[in-house]
Amino acid sequence: MNDLEEIAQMLAEPEPSAGMVARGRGRLLRRARRRVSWFVPGVALVAAGAAAAVVIATGVPANDGAPVTGKEVLLLAAVSAERTTQGSGTYWHVTRKAFTADSPPMESWTRRDGKRWTKGGPGDPVHDVIAAPAWKTLRLKGADIGFEDLERLPTDPEALKEWIAERKGDEKDMSASEISGDPTFTLLALITELPTPAEVRSAAFRALAATPGVENTGAVEGGQHLRFPSPDGGQDIELVVDPDQARVTRANLVIVDDGDVFWSSNFIAVTTEWTDHLPPVKKS
Repeated sequence: MNDLEEIAQMLAEPEPSAGMVARGRGRLLRRARRRVSWFVPGVALVAAGAAAAVVIATGVPANDGAPVTGKEVLLLAAVSAERTTQGSGTYWHVTRKAFTADSPPMESWTRRDGKRWTKGGPGDPVHDVIAAPAWKTLRLKGADIGFEDLERLPTDPEALKEWIAERKGDEKDMSASEISGDPTFTLLALITELPTPAEVRSAAFRALAATPGVENTGAVEGGQHLRFPSPDGGQDIELVVDPDQARVTRANLVIVDDGDVFWSSNFIAVTTEWTDHLPPVKKS
């Protein structure tokens, strides 16, 4: 049995054994040493709950192990996602840090009823937390989506892709590929910024693993550097995925509040967490 077949077997089992998961992760670490990187001090992006920042990296070939495939990375992340709890809290807190190390982060706090507060976003004061307009809430494929809606999403990869293809939204807030039914950007939103339940996140990772052309360029700080073609053409999608934590730790794009895709020439750091703390809000 080869590596990918064993990972597929793990995913097919309702409760993969701890030993099988550990062997898969260990093999990933042993094989994924083709690339090492240097990073600008103080700008590493880490998983949910930690500080976010931009990461700029270059790679040096290491030639001391066969590369793990991009598909394997995503399948291992799917296994981990099923066992990773998000925690709980009053607000879903998202922090984005991009462009330059000294640029202020953009943050949002979304309550379960959809009410949102933001800081540092386009048109927002840099240092003040303000109440967002009513239309600024959680969005997926050109339409609002609530916390309960996310909890009801399919947990089977094919069923999830069918749900995405059938979902209706405002076409002005969708990419051309989303309008045509392609699930790629919607799946990315589910595993990066939205408060997606564990089993749905796992399904999204599995669905992305089937994306044509996904490749792993090697290990970097924070995970594995994956690249695959954008369904809209042009710039490739690049992600750094930590398969053990089931996290996209860095990306060269974000799905912004109006559903549009924002691209960056450097990596963008996004961290997410549940919190009971909302900073003082500036009165309008």
